[in-house]
Amino acid sequence: MSNYIGIRHEDKYLLERRSPLTPRHVEWLVRHKKLDIIVQSSEKRIFRDEEYRNAGAEVSDDLKKCSVVFGVKEMPVSFFEPNKTYVFFAHVIKGQSYNMPMLKRMMELKCNLIEYEKVIDEQGKRLIFFGKYAGLAGMINSFWALGLRMKDHGYISNLLKIRQAHTYPSLKEAREDISAIGQRIAEKGIPNELLPFVIGFTGYGNVSQGAQEICGLLPVKEISPEKLLELRNRKNLPNNIIYKVIFHEEDLVEHTGGKPFDLHDYYANPHYYRSVFEKYVPHLSMLINCIYWDKRYPKLITKEYLKKLFAGGRPKLSVIGDISCDVEGSIECTLKPAEIDDPIYIYNVDTEQITMGHQGDGMLVMAVDILPAELPRDASNGFGDVLVSFVKPIADADFEDSFEDLDLPKAIKKGLILHRGELTPDFKYLEEFLIGN
Repeated sequence: MSNYIGIRHEDKYLLERRSPLTPRHVEWLVRHKKLDIIVQSSEKRIFRDEEYRNAGAEVSDDLKKCSVVFGVKEMPVSFFEPNKTYVFFAHVIKGQSYNMPMLKRMMELKCNLIEYEKVIDEQGKRLIFFGKYAGLAGMINSFWALGLRMKDHGYISNLLKIRQAHTYPSLKEAREDISAIGQRIAEKGIPNELLPFVIGFTGYGNVSQGAQEICGLLPVKEISPEKLLELRNRKNLPNNIIYKVIFHEEDLVEHTGGKPFDLHDYYANPHYYRSVFEKYVPHLSMLINCIYWDKRYPKLITKEYLKKLFAGGRPKLSVIGDISCDVEGSIECTLKPAEIDDPIYIYNVDTEQITMGHQGDGMLVMAVDILPAELPRDASNGFGDVLVSFVKPIADADFEDSFEDLDLPKAIKKGLILHRGELTPDFKYLEEFLIGN
């Protein structure tokens, strides 16, 4: 088998233009690490084939010669070859049923699978991620959606000058547009009937940090959840300040038995907790959801609650930017992930159905599950800056060694789901999800 390293083109989504490694990273690997790299040709990738050729890579329609293949999203079942190593976002760690056939095929072919999502340090923090760019793009799109929704409600705002994230050549241009709007808000303010204008963020990780970075281009003052409840009683609020509230786990849930909140207990026993987020929702103008969620955890906003919220007339909350995008998950009115070119819909609380676009009665939801793809150049650069240091060790590893003797960086070894087609110790639990697939 050769030692060629492959970079696969992305084909799961039409507008997926990212790459795990950019021409800049490839040039460094070729020049300084003496690696032979083959890049699969792509007409839509944000980086042109010629850029990779100039960086020293071979460009080909296939990656047959490669022993290790790097990608971004899931790969077709037909793509895998025996005994090869694949590095990508496999989306199998929750036992996702739609990807179990892919995992099973990789096992049959005795492949090695490294999952970016599980490449973690000694403290359990992810090292290789696009999360920040999901937050950046999601916040840009949410501001764009807010401008449209405000217009529907009779307010013509400067937010209408914001475009969807994927239409900007780079993050820099988007920042400039939003910064200019922030300056106008600081100088001229916003309508008094919208005061206090409050943006809530659930979560505080990489996704939330990216979203807050964009939000920070406006004149923002951070307040606590407790202060939010007091804010409603204040008069003569300044009209050129937007309030930001960050909600942590202890703000979102409480123990059903009345015990004090304990973060470790919540993660270990989420079934003993219930959401208390509803007390804050009526006071938010906009919600940006950035939390990790699975079905063990309480929902933050249910369909039933939204019916109650709208029963009193149009609520203060007008836009939910569900960056987490878990279908009927923590935000239960997120009924589907939307496409990049059609990213928003109205959830009707009475019919419990959605209508694409921004017009109609109900809650406007922005929900796209590949938001980093809207900033493909910036996201690829940031992702590759971390990944590039692991490429040589992965290329040099002898995967014929036993798992115990396998010479890989600790963080990469933590992300090794399959070794020679066998589930590694930390991922043996996936066996139960493979039954029937």
